[in-house]
Amino acid sequence: MHEQGTHVVSCDEMTGIQALERLHATKPVKPGFDERREFEYVRHGTQTLIANFEVATGKIITPSIGDTRTEMDFAEHIKNTISVDPEGEWVFVSDQLNTHKSETLVRLIAEQCNIQEDLGEKGKSGILKSLKTRTAFLTSPLHRIRFVYTPKHASWLNQVEIWFSILVRKLLRRASFTSKENLAHRIMGFIEYFNATMAKPFKWTYKGRPLAT
Repeated sequence: MHEQGTHVVSCDEMTGIQALERLHATKPVKPGFDERREFEYVRHGTQTLIANFEVATGKIITPSIGDTRTEMDFAEHIKNTISVDPEGEWVFVSDQLNTHKSETLVRLIAEQCNIQEDLGEKGKSGILKSLKTRTAFLTSPLHRIRFVYTPKHASWLNQVEIWFSILVRKLLRRASFTSKENLAHRIMGFIEYFNATMAKPFKWTYKGRPLAT
C-alpha cells in the first residue's frame, strides 16, 4: 500500500506525561555501587503527545504536543498529518475513544474529501446523529481518508503503543525536566533521533495460542 501512495499510520495520544525535575543529579555506576537516582522531585505539570507511527517505515510523523487532548486537538492533529500529502490516501488506525469519532473530525474528513452531502445535526439527524453514524462515515472504504478502529479493550493492537513504550524506556523513565517546555523539546528531540537512527517497521512475532479447554 505504501508503494502505491497510501499512508497507513497508527495514531494515539499519550496523556499525563509528567515534567518531573529531580532535586539532585543521578549518581552514575562505579565499581561496587549501582546507579543511584534521586527520588525527590518537583512537578512542573503534564503534557499530552499525539503521535503517528507510520507502519511501512517505522517513523513517527507530525507529532503534536500540548496541554489537552480534546476533540479539537485530535482533529487539528489529523489535519496537520494530512497536510504532508493533501491529495494522498490515508488510513488511520486508532482506538475507539469518543474524541476519535467526533463531530469535528467528521467535518474535517468531509472537507478534506470534498464530500458535499448534508452531514445533519449531532444528536438529531444524518451522519452526525450518533456515535454509530459517525463511525460508519469515518470508516467508509469509499473515502480517500478513513479510520480503522481497534476492538474495544484491545488498544494494544495499535502499533504506536509499542513506540510509546520505547519513549518511556529510552527517555521519560530516567530523565529530569525543568519545565513543560523542556519536556516537549526533549520529546521532539528524541523523535528526531529515533527517526534518524532507530526507525524500522515492527514485526509481529506473537502468533497466539488456543485457549485451554
